[in-house]
Amino acid sequence: MEYKNETEAFAAFNAKIKEIRTQVSRVIVGQDEVIKDLLISIFGNGHCLLVGVPGLAKTLMVNTLSKILGLSFSRIQFTPDLMPSDIIGMEILDESRKFRFMQGPVFANIILADEINRTPPKTQSALLEAMQEKSVTVASQTYRLQEPFFVLATQNPIEQEGTYPLPEAQLDRFMLNVLLDYPDFDDEIAIVKGTTGNELNEVEAVTHREEILYFQKLLRRMPVADNVYRFAVNLVSSTRPGTSKAHAWADNYLSWGAGPRASQYLIIGAKVNAAINGKYSPDIEDVVAVAYSVLRHRIVKNYKAEAEGISVEDIITEMLK
Repeated sequence: MEYKNETEAFAAFNAKIKEIRTQVSRVIVGQDEVIKDLLISIFGNGHCLLVGVPGLAKTLMVNTLSKILGLSFSRIQFTPDLMPSDIIGMEILDESRKFRFMQGPVFANIILADEINRTPPKTQSALLEAMQEKSVTVASQTYRLQEPFFVLATQNPIEQEGTYPLPEAQLDRFMLNVLLDYPDFDDEIAIVKGTTGNELNEVEAVTHREEILYFQKLLRRMPVADNVYRFAVNLVSSTRPGTSKAHAWADNYLSWGAGPRASQYLIIGAKVNAAINGKYSPDIEDVVAVAYSVLRHRIVKNYKAEAEGISVEDIITEMLK
């Protein structure tokens, strides 16, 4: 990727995002905000937690995105009997009676961890370690995962029986928490028309891993004004009950607030959001655009909020005023 200057590189990124979205729209109808959040996670070098009922094309969405981005894809269906070795791989005895490492499905660029709350913490932690370290260790040997490495974990919000909810410390490793809702009426008609006939649309790769890694580094170099940094940190500080900067709603309705990682992801998400919209530096509007997805899984409501029917979104909205 040879560009004369960073202005030209940012213009190329913006054009590439438009190409990606055009390709996605050939297979996925609607869900524009969800697609945008997935792209923010990927180009922000983070991971994403997707919460939605079954049957909303989560697997198709991620598989389609991996083809368009020219990346390898693995889907792991989490079940109560899944073991860590089923994810990261194991040592096997080969024909020459020597141990060799057989890679698990985590050795791909994009991982769909389907229903991550269905498996015990021991297995969850195997994937979460890979997310954090970008490597796995088996029999004292460390194996690096190829970058970019992006995990999209899904949780079913309906059935909670027999599940193992992710602890807050592990939820914090996900850059964004994205809510996937039902399509609207017209979109659902378009979905049914497009998926019940003989012809299914195909997509083609419009980028590759080297270009994605280049854009990830480019976005990190994007300049940010001090007032944007202050806004992001102030917003996160206002979620912490019992502190000097706590918002009145935090003291009333939260038992736990967001940590410094939320501030980092607000800025990274704002940078990518700005670049997607053709800007060369993020402003407060870009921080607000990613605030719900960044904070949603990092603040914990107390019993009073539950009793009064106040949602996490209500609390974030009040803090953004």
